[in-house]
Order: sequence, then structure tokens, then C-alpha cells
Amino acid sequence: MTSNETITHQLAHRSIRDFTNEPLSASTRETLLAVARQTASSQYLQSFSVISITDRALQAEIARVSHQAYVAGPGELLIFVVDQYRASRVAALHTTAPTRLGSMDKFLQGAADATLAVQNTVNAAESLGLGAVILGSIQNDAERLYELLDLPDLTFPILGLLVGHPAKIVQQKPRLPAALTQFTNRYALPTELAAEMHAYDPVVATYYAGRDFNQRADTFSALLTRSATNAPTDRRGDLFQTLRRHGWFPEA
Repeated sequence: MTSNETITHQLAHRSIRDFTNEPLSASTRETLLAVARQTASSQYLQSFSVISITDRALQAEIARVSHQAYVAGPGELLIFVVDQYRASRVAALHTTAPTRLGSMDKFLQGAADATLAVQNTVNAAESLGLGAVILGSIQNDAERLYELLDLPDLTFPILGLLVGHPAKIVQQKPRLPAALTQFTNRYALPTELAAEMHAYDPVVATYYAGRDFNQRADTFSALLTRSATNAPTDRRGDLFQTLRRHGWFPEA
């Protein structure tokens, strides 16, 4: 494969959850936030915002929502928010016509903008020798995040990002083989799907059995099947209702 320093960092990615107590410098923090703002944006609408969590008590509350003790720190926490509220305020300065900013289209635009910004920030952090972990777990109780962060309607806290100086480097999780995720011209899972999974499952089992923390006996097939069949945990089953309460997807 073709390679350079950027690609080397990207291919070496692993989620870091254990950080030292060394804070990010002001210049590093400013750089990461500038990278987030500069991320590609759907229709140049820039439909996301970032909240830096500097209050440790607030960070601890978000850790409780996530059910992940490490989210309380060390490490600096950023919350990436789908944001059409700002657009509604700007539009109100120029028109009295009703807006359609709560539509699925506008939500997906903001979700894409925010998610791309998260990954862009991770790439920048790793290029600086930092570690990071993306936190979908903040959606365990999205309603609580609205309260904690004073989020207005037409926003949604979609992802968190914990970033800092790694205390240790963990093993890299093995990814699905290309044959199962990369196609040409049309979607086409291989006919030998069972054989592909039969080869991949032992790789994942070896990773879980040999990693430095939380060792367990597991395979990717078992992991995926549990996820596909288990009921939503916490308040994740309420996400659609939560979105509706905060201005998204109004009924016709």
C-alpha cells in the first residue's frame, strides 16, 4: 500500500481510555478545535457545535450517563452536538416564514457534519502523539445530556470525544476483512460469508483472550449477534421520542 506519515498514524489507530494527568496545552486545545471547525460540511451549513467540558463535576455526571468511569478523566472531554438551533436563530433574523430545520434531512446533515468533525479531530490528536476515544455512550441517556448541557431544541448530543496524553498503548482491534466491507459498483457480500467469518472469528477470539485488560472468550459473530438481538439498554430505546421532544421530525 502507499503510505506516508498521516496514513501511518491512521492505520495505527486504537482507542485510548487511560490517560496521564498532564493536561492539553492551550495551543493544542485551540488547534484541535480549529481542526474540528475546518472539517468538510454538508452544503457549507456547518450544522454542528462542540462543547468543551472543563467542569470536573459536570464531566463526572457525563461519565455516569456513559456508565464508563474513565470518562470522568484524566483526559479532556468534548461533546459534539448536531445543531440546527443556531440556523433557526439566524433564519429568524431574516424571515418570518416557518423553517424545516427539524426534518430528517437536516438532522442527517448535522449528524454527518458532527461525526466527520469528531474523526477529523481524532486524526489531528493522534498526529500530535495524543490518544482519543469516541464516546457513543453519551446517548445512554440523551435527555439527561440536554439537562446537563442546557441544550436547546433542534440540537442533539451525538458523540463525545475524550482526548489526552496516553498512559499506555493498548493492542489494536483486528478489523473485518476487506471482502466483507469493500465492494465495487454494487453491494455484494461474498457467497462464502460463513467461511469468511470462520476465518475472522478466531482472530477476534485471540485478540480478546490476549489483550492486557478485560480478557474474555468472545468472537465477532457472537458480539454482532448479541447486538442484533438484545433490547436497547438504558434509555437508548427512547431516542426517537427524545428527538421528537426537542423539535426533530415533527409530525405532518
